[in-house]
Amino acid sequence: MTTTGQELREQVRERYAAAARAVTEKNAVGCCGPSSCTSDPGEFVGSGYDADARAELPSDAVAASLGCGNPTAVAELRAGETVLDLGSGGGIDVILSARRVGPTGKAYGVDMTDEMLELARRNAAEADITNVEFLKGHIESVPLPDDSVDVVISNCVVNLSVDKPAVFAEMARLLRPGGRIGVADIVADDSLTPAQRAERGSYTGCIAGALSVSEFEAGLHDAGFADVSITITHDVVDGMHSAIIRAVKPA
Repeated sequence: MTTTGQELREQVRERYAAAARAVTEKNAVGCCGPSSCTSDPGEFVGSGYDADARAELPSDAVAASLGCGNPTAVAELRAGETVLDLGSGGGIDVILSARRVGPTGKAYGVDMTDEMLELARRNAAEADITNVEFLKGHIESVPLPDDSVDVVISNCVVNLSVDKPAVFAEMARLLRPGGRIGVADIVADDSLTPAQRAERGSYTGCIAGALSVSEFEAGLHDAGFADVSITITHDVVDGMHSAIIRAVKPA
Protein backbone atom coordinates (compact mmCIF):
# COMPACT_ATOMS: atom_id res chain seq x y z
CA MET A 1 0.00 0.00 0.00
CA THR A 2 1.36 3.40 -0.97
CA THR A 3 1.95 5.89 1.84
CA THR A 4 0.34 9.25 1.15
CA GLY A 5 1.97 12.63 1.69
CA GLN A 6 -0.31 13.32 4.62
CA GLU A 7 0.60 10.01 6.23
CA LEU A 8 4.30 10.74 5.80
CA ARG A 9 3.88 14.19 7.32
CA GLU A 10 2.10 12.67 10.32
CA GLN A 11 4.90 10.12 10.75
CA VAL A 12 7.43 12.95 10.76
CA ARG A 13 5.36 14.98 13.23
CA GLU A 14 5.06 12.06 15.62
CA ARG A 15 8.77 11.23 15.33
CA TYR A 16 9.75 14.74 16.38
CA ALA A 17 7.05 15.04 19.01
CA ALA A 18 8.49 11.88 20.55
CA ALA A 19 11.99 13.36 20.37
CA ALA A 20 10.82 16.48 22.22
CA ARG A 21 9.10 14.37 24.87
CA ALA A 22 12.26 12.31 25.28
CA VAL A 23 14.27 15.46 26.01
CA THR A 24 11.65 16.74 28.44
CA GLU A 25 11.65 13.38 30.19
CA LYS A 26 15.49 13.30 30.11
CA ASN A 27 15.69 10.26 27.86
CA ALA A 28 18.35 10.09 25.19
CA VAL A 29 17.54 11.09 21.63
CA GLY A 30 19.44 10.22 18.51
CA CYS A 31 19.73 11.90 15.16
CA CYS A 32 17.18 11.85 12.40
CA GLY A 33 17.53 8.09 12.39
CA PRO A 34 19.91 5.43 13.68
CA SER A 35 21.83 5.31 10.42
CA SER A 36 21.91 8.98 9.49
CA CYS A 37 23.84 12.14 10.20
CA THR A 38 26.70 10.53 12.10
CA SER A 39 28.32 7.14 12.16
CA ASP A 40 27.69 6.94 15.90
CA PRO A 41 24.07 7.61 16.97
CA GLY A 42 25.32 8.57 20.43
CA GLU A 43 27.66 11.25 19.10
CA PHE A 44 26.56 14.87 19.37
CA VAL A 45 24.86 15.20 16.03
CA GLY A 46 25.67 18.83 15.43
CA SER A 47 29.29 18.11 14.71
CA GLY A 48 29.53 21.52 13.03
CA TYR A 49 28.96 23.28 16.37
CA ASP A 50 32.17 24.03 18.22
CA ALA A 51 32.51 23.98 21.98
CA ASP A 52 31.95 27.73 22.26
CA ALA A 53 28.65 27.49 20.39
CA ARG A 54 27.47 24.61 22.56
CA ALA A 55 28.41 26.56 25.67
CA GLU A 56 25.90 29.25 24.63
CA LEU A 57 23.02 26.78 24.69
CA PRO A 58 20.75 25.22 27.32
CA SER A 59 21.43 21.50 27.68
CA ASP A 60 17.94 20.64 26.42
CA ALA A 61 18.54 22.59 23.22
CA VAL A 62 21.68 20.54 22.57
CA ALA A 63 19.91 17.30 23.47
CA ALA A 64 17.09 18.06 21.03
CA SER A 65 19.37 18.79 18.09
CA LEU A 66 18.49 16.33 15.33
CA GLY A 67 20.32 17.99 12.47
CA CYS A 68 23.28 17.14 10.27
CA GLY A 69 25.29 20.37 10.29
CA ASN A 70 25.52 23.96 11.49
CA PRO A 71 23.48 26.25 9.25
CA THR A 72 24.21 29.30 11.40
CA ALA A 73 27.85 29.03 10.34
CA VAL A 74 26.92 28.20 6.74
CA ALA A 75 24.80 31.35 6.44
CA GLU A 76 27.47 33.67 7.89
CA LEU A 77 24.94 35.70 9.84
CA ARG A 78 25.49 39.40 10.43
CA ALA A 79 24.27 41.87 13.02
CA GLY A 80 20.85 43.35 12.33
CA GLU A 81 19.64 40.61 10.00
CA THR A 82 16.32 38.80 10.20
CA VAL A 83 16.70 35.02 10.07
CA LEU A 84 14.15 32.24 9.62
CA ASP A 85 14.85 28.63 10.61
CA LEU A 86 12.63 26.11 8.80
CA GLY A 87 11.82 23.21 11.09
CA SER A 88 13.27 24.83 14.19
CA GLY A 89 12.83 21.86 16.54
CA GLY A 90 14.19 22.49 20.02
CA GLY A 91 15.46 25.91 19.00
CA ILE A 92 19.22 25.38 18.86
CA ASP A 93 19.72 27.21 15.55
CA VAL A 94 17.26 29.98 16.40
CA ILE A 95 19.05 30.68 19.66
CA LEU A 96 22.45 30.73 17.98
CA SER A 97 21.07 32.91 15.16
CA ALA A 98 19.57 35.38 17.62
CA ARG A 99 22.94 35.80 19.28
CA ARG A 100 24.67 36.28 15.92
CA VAL A 101 22.27 38.95 14.62
CA GLY A 102 22.18 40.76 17.95
CA PRO A 103 19.54 43.01 19.49
CA THR A 104 18.92 44.88 16.22
CA GLY A 105 18.16 41.61 14.42
CA LYS A 106 15.57 38.89 14.88
CA ALA A 107 15.39 35.13 14.58
CA TYR A 108 12.19 33.25 13.73
CA GLY A 109 11.62 29.53 13.96
CA VAL A 110 8.76 27.64 12.39
CA ASP A 111 7.76 24.10 13.34
CA MET A 112 4.64 21.99 13.01
CA THR A 113 5.13 20.10 16.28
CA ASP A 114 3.57 21.52 19.44
CA GLU A 115 5.98 19.61 21.67
CA MET A 116 9.03 21.03 19.88
CA LEU A 117 7.62 24.55 19.94
CA GLU A 118 7.06 24.31 23.70
CA LEU A 119 10.60 23.01 24.20
CA ALA A 120 12.09 25.72 21.95
CA ARG A 121 10.33 28.53 23.79
CA ARG A 122 11.51 27.16 27.10
CA ASN A 123 15.08 26.87 25.83
CA ALA A 124 15.04 30.45 24.50
CA ALA A 125 13.77 31.71 27.86
CA GLU A 126 16.48 29.76 29.69
CA ALA A 127 19.10 31.24 27.37
CA ASP A 128 17.66 34.71 28.10
CA ILE A 129 17.09 35.35 24.38
CA THR A 130 14.38 37.90 23.60
CA ASN A 131 14.82 38.64 19.89
CA VAL A 132 13.20 35.35 18.86
CA GLU A 133 9.75 34.19 17.86
CA PHE A 134 8.57 30.63 17.31
CA LEU A 135 5.67 30.10 14.93
CA LYS A 136 3.49 27.05 14.38
CA GLY A 137 3.27 26.11 10.72
CA HIS A 138 4.57 23.98 7.90
CA ILE A 139 7.76 24.78 6.03
CA GLU A 140 5.76 24.73 2.79
CA SER A 141 3.54 27.55 4.08
CA VAL A 142 5.17 29.83 6.64
CA PRO A 143 3.01 32.42 8.46
CA LEU A 144 5.22 35.39 7.54
CA PRO A 145 4.79 38.03 4.80
CA ASP A 146 6.63 38.23 1.48
CA ASP A 147 10.16 39.70 1.46
CA SER A 148 10.36 39.64 5.25
CA VAL A 149 13.66 37.90 6.03
CA ASP A 150 17.30 38.27 5.03
CA VAL A 151 18.36 34.68 5.57
CA VAL A 152 16.62 31.29 5.54
CA ILE A 153 18.33 28.39 7.28
CA SER A 154 17.36 24.79 7.96
CA ASN A 155 19.07 21.78 9.44
CA CYS A 156 18.28 18.37 7.98
CA VAL A 157 14.64 19.30 7.34
CA VAL A 158 14.10 19.75 3.60
CA ASN A 159 14.44 16.00 3.12
CA LEU A 160 11.45 15.52 5.44
CA SER A 161 9.07 17.65 3.37
CA VAL A 162 6.45 15.92 1.26
CA ASP A 163 6.43 18.88 -1.19
CA LYS A 164 9.96 20.11 -1.76
CA PRO A 165 9.13 22.45 -4.69
CA ALA A 166 6.77 24.25 -2.31
CA VAL A 167 9.59 24.59 0.24
CA PHE A 168 11.91 26.15 -2.34
CA ALA A 169 9.17 28.48 -3.55
CA GLU A 170 8.43 29.49 0.03
CA MET A 171 12.08 30.29 0.66
CA ALA A 172 12.06 32.56 -2.39
CA ARG A 173 8.81 34.24 -1.33
CA LEU A 174 10.04 34.99 2.17
CA LEU A 175 13.48 36.31 1.27
CA ARG A 176 14.10 39.93 0.47
CA PRO A 177 15.85 40.57 -2.86
CA GLY A 178 19.50 39.75 -2.35
CA GLY A 179 18.67 37.44 0.55
CA ARG A 180 20.29 34.05 0.91
CA ILE A 181 19.83 30.52 2.16
CA GLY A 182 22.24 28.46 4.25
CA VAL A 183 21.04 24.89 4.61
CA ALA A 184 22.46 21.66 5.98
CA ASP A 185 20.71 18.62 4.53
CA ILE A 186 21.07 15.07 3.25
CA VAL A 187 21.61 14.56 -0.49
CA ALA A 188 21.93 11.43 -2.62
CA ASP A 189 24.25 10.64 -5.46
CA ASP A 190 22.58 11.30 -8.80
CA SER A 191 22.92 7.61 -9.63
CA LEU A 192 20.56 6.53 -6.83
CA THR A 193 16.88 6.12 -7.67
CA PRO A 194 14.20 7.02 -5.09
CA ALA A 195 13.71 3.28 -4.49
CA GLN A 196 17.41 2.83 -3.79
CA ARG A 197 17.37 5.74 -1.35
CA ALA A 198 14.43 4.14 0.46
CA GLU A 199 16.41 0.90 0.76
CA ARG A 200 19.08 2.80 2.70
CA GLY A 201 16.86 4.30 5.39
CA SER A 202 13.42 5.50 6.36
CA TYR A 203 11.64 8.72 5.48
CA THR A 204 11.58 9.87 9.11
CA GLY A 205 15.25 8.93 9.32
CA CYS A 206 16.11 11.64 6.77
CA ILE A 207 17.10 9.15 4.07
CA ALA A 208 14.22 7.98 1.89
CA GLY A 209 12.98 11.51 1.21
CA ALA A 210 16.35 13.05 0.36
CA LEU A 211 16.85 14.66 -3.03
CA SER A 212 19.80 13.90 -5.26
CA VAL A 213 22.41 16.61 -5.74
CA SER A 214 21.04 17.47 -9.20
CA GLU A 215 17.44 17.44 -7.98
CA PHE A 216 18.29 19.85 -5.16
CA GLU A 217 20.12 22.17 -7.53
CA ALA A 218 17.30 22.07 -10.08
CA GLY A 219 14.67 22.73 -7.42
CA LEU A 220 16.44 25.86 -6.24
CA HIS A 221 17.02 27.10 -9.78
CA ASP A 222 13.34 26.49 -10.64
CA ALA A 223 12.36 28.61 -7.62
CA GLY A 224 14.45 31.47 -8.97
CA PHE A 225 17.63 31.14 -6.93
CA ALA A 226 21.09 31.96 -8.27
CA ASP A 227 24.63 31.07 -7.19
CA VAL A 228 23.51 27.63 -6.05
CA SER A 229 26.27 25.53 -4.49
CA ILE A 230 26.16 22.13 -2.82
CA THR A 231 29.21 21.01 -0.86
CA ILE A 232 29.42 17.47 0.52
CA THR A 233 30.68 17.43 4.11
CA HIS A 234 30.58 13.74 5.10
CA ASP A 235 29.04 10.41 4.14
CA VAL A 236 25.89 9.24 5.89
CA VAL A 237 25.19 5.89 4.22
CA ASP A 238 26.37 4.42 0.93
CA GLY A 239 25.75 6.97 -1.80
CA MET A 240 24.18 9.54 0.53
CA HIS A 241 25.84 12.47 2.24
CA SER A 242 25.43 15.41 4.53
CA ALA A 243 25.86 18.62 2.56
CA ILE A 244 25.97 22.39 2.85
CA ILE A 245 23.65 24.15 0.40
CA ARG A 246 23.90 27.86 -0.38
CA ALA A 247 21.94 30.04 -2.80
CA VAL A 248 20.96 33.68 -3.30
CA LYS A 249 17.69 35.34 -4.30
CA PRO A 250 18.63 37.78 -7.08
CA ALA A 251 18.41 41.43 -6.10
